Amino acid sequence: MLVTAPGDGGPGDGTPVVEVLGVRHHGPGSARAVRAALERLRPDVVLVEGPADADPLAVLVGDRDLVPPVALLAHVTDEPGTAAFWPFAVFSPEWQALVWAREHGAHVRFCDLPSSSSLVQRTDAEEPAAEPAGGPTDEPTGELADEPTGELADPLGVRRDPLAALAAAGGYDDPERWWEDVVESRSDAPAPFAVLTEAMAELRAVTPALPAVQQLLEDRREAHMRQVLRETLKGGARRVAVVCGAWHAPALSGTLPSAASDARLLRGTPKRRTTLSWVPWTHSRLARASGYGAGITSPGWYHHLFTARDEPVARWLTRVAGVLRAEDLPVSSAHVIEAVRLAETLALLRGRPLPGLAEVTEATRAVLAEGEEALLALVTDRLVVGESMGTVPDGAPTVPLAADLRASAKRLRLAQEPAERALELDLRKDTDAARSRLLHRLRLLGVGWGVPTRSQVRGTGTFREAWRLVWAPELAVAVVEASLWGTTVAAAANAKAVADAADASLPALTGLVEHCLLADLAEALPAVVRAVDDRAALDLDVAHLVAALPALVRAARYRDVRGTSTEALSAVASSLLVRTCAGLPAAVTSLDDAGAAALRAALDDVHAAVALWQDPDADERWSGALAGVSARTDVHGLLSGRATRLLRDTGRLLPAEAAHRLQRALSIGTPAPAQAAWVEGFLGRDGLLLVHDTDLLALLDGWVCSLPEREFTDVLPLLRRTFGAYDRAERRSIGDAVTRRPPAGTTTGAADVDDALALPALRTAAFLLGGPA
Repeated sequence: MLVTAPGDGGPGDGTPVVEVLGVRHHGPGSARAVRAALERLRPDVVLVEGPADADPLAVLVGDRDLVPPVALLAHVTDEPGTAAFWPFAVFSPEWQALVWAREHGAHVRFCDLPSSSSLVQRTDAEEPAAEPAGGPTDEPTGELADEPTGELADPLGVRRDPLAALAAAGGYDDPERWWEDVVESRSDAPAPFAVLTEAMAELRAVTPALPAVQQLLEDRREAHMRQVLRETLKGGARRVAVVCGAWHAPALSGTLPSAASDARLLRGTPKRRTTLSWVPWTHSRLARASGYGAGITSPGWYHHLFTARDEPVARWLTRVAGVLRAEDLPVSSAHVIEAVRLAETLALLRGRPLPGLAEVTEATRAVLAEGEEALLALVTDRLVVGESMGTVPDGAPTVPLAADLRASAKRLRLAQEPAERALELDLRKDTDAARSRLLHRLRLLGVGWGVPTRSQVRGTGTFREAWRLVWAPELAVAVVEASLWGTTVAAAANAKAVADAADASLPALTGLVEHCLLADLAEALPAVVRAVDDRAALDLDVAHLVAALPALVRAARYRDVRGTSTEALSAVASSLLVRTCAGLPAAVTSLDDAGAAALRAALDDVHAAVALWQDPDADERWSGALAGVSARTDVHGLLSGRATRLLRDTGRLLPAEAAHRLQRALSIGTPAPAQAAWVEGFLGRDGLLLVHDTDLLALLDGWVCSLPEREFTDVLPLLRRTFGAYDRAERRSIGDAVTRRPPAGTTTGAADVDDALALPALRTAAFLLGGPA
């Protein structure tokens, strides 16, 4: 839209020329049209819709290491969680305007409200903070009134996607298709900016105002854009191009309001100190399905449309064939040729200038995917949306913590990639140990770049770790939030661990000790261990003690693999075990079923920890505590049965004595539910015990067979719960053992052996052993 600055005269008498280019964000047609308009106008200054306080970052545009998709990240300095992104793709009109200005030496400025104001006002207005450079033009489509000339039923929806209203007026039920036909497919001509601005003006005239707070934010944004335009003209610019969302174009065209009225509107705008930086972004985060308010449905397709200068349909379907061939599917050149023909024929039948995404998708479904929706979904994920990730120069302004993380990742050869990646680490190697420390420190800081997983390598011991790595752009905000704790990853993790220890529960504290050792936080470990000792001395809850002990014992074992000094942990762990054993007799008394089940799991954990500890004194003390629980008859069967089993497994209780206690627990005077609870506690999840111990199997089988019908009905759910925990193979083995067991009253011995038949076998065995044949 060609306008002149307020005042007399026109372009011919030396009056500055201002051209307002109203665009659709992230549109390749708009991006091409903007570049064509800039080539024609050759402006001195280019104003781009975006936070005005990001001007210092515009100088990085053109750096070979600043590769879109990228985003401007703004956060409140003393409240990093309050943040916003302004994403740019290579096909974003705003990005192309920035690139053109840098290539041609034109001055470039952002003209929207500074982030120091917009972040505060968006929070007050309860609007999404992560709005792109350009406003809400591409928000999801709202519901429109039937009569386009009347008042619109959903003003917020119209503001979010005003092009949907224009599409409806043009007879389209899909605004994406309308936009593709009118703009995106016009590769040979600039977008009709003047017509779009006029259409937007008509829409604005019939659209009701927003709620007061949101309307104030929009009015202030447009007032600030006009003020920046006035300042630019006052500074001597003769040709100015303004690249903004199409909805805002009428506010910057024609006769502008007075500067005084805009100044009054901006007076009193709240401000907070903010920090801005460039961060990498991804195509998937540009997609509307990701929740991004101004998202598009097909960023990968739009990128292709912008970068493929000729034969975009043939090139696209060739890429689709490549994706399918990578999955070992037989896609030939003939398939691609036929798919291109089908897409072009569909476009012709529908009266479209070129095949759009709908046509190439239908051609893909019919020809290349042969009707398989799963293959079509694969193409959509890999190409239509895509997972391309941008890069940012190492010298770009950022918080020191982010710079340290970037340098550490580069040194350790850990690429910050959006695609999921499995990482197997061998902690005996220096590089892998350093990678492990970095990932554990980031987890403690709340930066979830890596998630621990189960190793796919069998029999690797404790010196291996497995991780799943996925870098999401939102982690940039998490890094900013974590920067409050320090300027390096190590310093921040140490400070965060000490702070977390101040108000953590005892189990959480011992878990924190384990995390400090995993992350090698030598500075924080002494303070966290002291906190554990102090908290354990005051905590009388045995449930807390037994929950805390396993993590503390595991932490003491890391000295073997990581070379970390853990002498201080032994005394704390010993003290914790003493308190646990002293409090256990009272803790197991008068428990209901749920409490007994929880304590049984805790006993298993402590028992495994003591076995891992390999301390004779600790083993003796713990065995004594278990013996006290096992011998009692006033304890829930889950606990006494479990204690008996643990003692039997460690050899502290002979098998015969364990069988005797099982027999006593199954005696006639004990209620059937209590008997079933004891059996469940004793057997646990190891069903093979019954397969190999025929005496125990005989006792249990005899008990089940002796139950009266009513008691059997009462006990059956508990037995099902016990045996249902075994896998199918274990249940089958138990069943086979029961069927092989001789009937009650029968015996086996020498009387059952036929000496004549056995003699040849005995002679052969004697010969093999070196005796006489």
